Amino acid sequence: MKNIFTAGDVKIHRFKVTDAEVAAFSGEEVHPVCSTFALAREMEWSSRLFVLEMKEEDEEGIGTRLTIEHKSPALLGEELLIEAQVERLVGHELICTIRVKAGERLIAEGTTGQKVLKKEKLEKIFSKIKNG
Repeated sequence: MKNIFTAGDVKIHRFKVTDAEVAAFSGEEVHPVCSTFALAREMEWSSRLFVLEMKEEDEEGIGTRLTIEHKSPALLGEELLIEAQVERLVGHELICTIRVKAGERLIAEGTTGQKVLKKEKLEKIFSKIKNG
């Protein structure tokens, strides 16, 4: 793993809320706003942008944590700016603080965690679980 980022480093990701991301269960729309599921995916992606640069060819990132605190709904059609900021690196785990905004309006805040591990180690972990 390349230790190339420090606390305070930032990655920006933009995302537009479309019909595919609205809050829905079993194909039935609940609200015409960005679902928590879609927001979580985009928040995790924003911190993965760091991992993509940190990992070596024989490594991969895996999520360890995700928190979301909703502040305001993200409406259909709005473009969201998702900012991931390195909080700390603990061993091989990258912890980021995430802020999501639509213009000046704060949509959500949260944290993500991702570990960078050897692909071989991940395969062993998955195999052990699968084979009981």
